[in-house]
Amino acid sequence: MDGSTPWGFQSSADNLTPAKVSLVTLLLSCQSLSKGFGGQSLFEDLSLSLFEGDRVGLIGPNGSGKSTLLKILAGMERPDRGELSMQRGLKVGYVPQTCQFDDLPLQQILIEMVDSALPDYERELLVATWLSKLGFTGKEKSAAALSGGWKKRLAIAKELIQRPDLLLLDEPTNHLDLDGVIWLEKFLVREAPTYLLVSHDRFFLESSTSRIIELDRVYPKGMLALDGSYSHFLEKKQGLLKGQLSQERSIASKARKELAWLRESPKARTTKSRSRVEDAHETLEELALIKRRNRVQRASIEFAATERETRKLLVAHNLDKSIGDRPLFRGLNFTLSPGSRMGLMGPNGSGKTTLLKLLLGELQPDHGTLKRADELKAVYFDQHRMQLPENISLRDALSPTGDYVNFRGERIHVNGWCQRFLFSPERLDLPIGVLSGGERARIVVAHLMLEPADLLLLDEPTNDLDIPTLETLESSLMEFPGAVVLITHDRCMLDRICNSFLALGDPDHAELYAEYSQWEAAHRKRVAATPKPAVEALPPPPASPKLSYAEKREYSQIETAISKIEAELKSLHRELERPELADSPDRLQELCTAIGLAEVQLERLYLRWEELSKRC
Repeated sequence: MDGSTPWGFQSSADNLTPAKVSLVTLLLSCQSLSKGFGGQSLFEDLSLSLFEGDRVGLIGPNGSGKSTLLKILAGMERPDRGELSMQRGLKVGYVPQTCQFDDLPLQQILIEMVDSALPDYERELLVATWLSKLGFTGKEKSAAALSGGWKKRLAIAKELIQRPDLLLLDEPTNHLDLDGVIWLEKFLVREAPTYLLVSHDRFFLESSTSRIIELDRVYPKGMLALDGSYSHFLEKKQGLLKGQLSQERSIASKARKELAWLRESPKARTTKSRSRVEDAHETLEELALIKRRNRVQRASIEFAATERETRKLLVAHNLDKSIGDRPLFRGLNFTLSPGSRMGLMGPNGSGKTTLLKLLLGELQPDHGTLKRADELKAVYFDQHRMQLPENISLRDALSPTGDYVNFRGERIHVNGWCQRFLFSPERLDLPIGVLSGGERARIVVAHLMLEPADLLLLDEPTNDLDIPTLETLESSLMEFPGAVVLITHDRCMLDRICNSFLALGDPDHAELYAEYSQWEAAHRKRVAATPKPAVEALPPPPASPKLSYAEKREYSQIETAISKIEAELKSLHRELERPELADSPDRLQELCTAIGLAEVQLERLYLRWEELSKRC
């Protein structure tokens, strides 16, 4: 893998610490994977390899098979065709999009994941350490009562405490607030040296990955994989797509000449002319194929506005709101005018969603006033989506009143309406229960577009949406003539569209910022001043007995055994780098198996050496 810097062990009998080396360890390899669902192909003939030290971001449009591919790599699903080879003894951790736990203490859930061969003291210390690393205080009573974001953290701890060689994460930023996302990107780089994650968060991808893989039929093999940052990937992708368009124009020119020749060719076909006929048909097929690849489809998102000319749509003056005995904010003041796009910032529980419901009129402030323009029309996007029955069809979900919808005074048939949101008419009779989260989010957006509004209140509209749809949504919001109030953990969207930021969290000091960078600088300063939770002290462990005669003999020989296995690993890795090995898949598999066995044996020796060293 070009540009990567994997980690291994330095081969030396007197230096047993991890060190950078030039060799890479192949963890798993996929060859010609294909998978379909419900008669629809997700991906075909997909091949990729993952190496130790990889930090991979997996992206692609909704429905391209990202989550399914993760489940195949985790061993939870099987491909329809193709092979998956992995290093012997490879430990894979998997964190799904949605995490659920039983009504149990957090410590009990984690301690069951720890090797039972360890002494009880070490197991308890390991659990306490990981809970602290993930930000838990130790006062949480039940895993089932945690919020979605804290369940995500617990799920990550549950996998990492088992020391996986490869961690797979499906939309890890979903359900986290903005503070949680910023924390996670630093945590993963520090604590999980090898991972593959699915994400549509562009800032998160930029800071947390060193390799990007995109699944998309726009590419010749359905996939593009490049080393480097997300911004580097975008730059190279743009060049590749421009090249494909130039290639299409070149093939189209050649196809026009071949068509002209076919129409004028003589009736008597010579061997040479028959060959040219075959070449002409191949050119036409090639043109049709590259045209399909170059046809980029995006959702058509346009929010309808009432186009009123009121200067002040809503004025909030001295607002107070509490939940029970807990104050959320006091003395809040702001004005929303046409063109205002305000981002609400703050951790979960700081009152962001509550404030949206105050603006909508579903809740009333404890004190203060909300002055709305006459007949103000507000549209609310709920982060929990519309509660649509899973057995109703896509047709009924998109157009519940019949075969036509009324958009800006125009009657549009459901067959045309569905295509605005990247649904083909052939799928209209499918139950929405089989749709992905991103596809369901597009249904909600379709409903919002039918309601003319002065004020858009959006609570986490980015969850599950793919990157092309996010970019289209951003453009639509920037063109919307009314006011927008937005809650999202997508920093790229906040930075791109918002022209003011209201930071909640301290009930008595809600701050207004003009730019995202101002809020970010204040946030970093606040986090730096926040004391870190300490791991709860445990009683000292019982004294370990001294080494027996047999253990002393074992200890004296263990470094020689380590050096021998490291030399064997060097030799195996050198053979793995030979170019001709690419044509010998059986030998490649044999080498990967041998390397896996040797690395497992080496790890056991290190653990045993460390255990005996403590008792010397």
